[in-house]
Amino acid sequence: MVKKEVKIAKNPLNNWGLVMIMCVWLGLAPFFPEPHIWGKIKWVAGGANGMKLIDWGDLILHGFPWVLLARLLFLKFKPSAVKS
Repeated sequence: MVKKEVKIAKNPLNNWGLVMIMCVWLGLAPFFPEPHIWGKIKWVAGGANGMKLIDWGDLILHGFPWVLLARLLFLKFKPSAVKS
């Protein structure tokens, strides 16, 4: 039986460089007076009083790069028992 070589397109969500750039550029913007994601996390931790739908969307937008980074870190350092 002959094995076929299958070319798999590289997924940009698995690219460490791209994810790091997204974390710095989108995840922390605007930088002053504090990173936007940090302000949103504090707002949610304080009870999210007065948050509107656009604020939740903003939290998702600025938080997505950090979720990707956490995913990449998990995939890199997961225990061998979990690896498939």
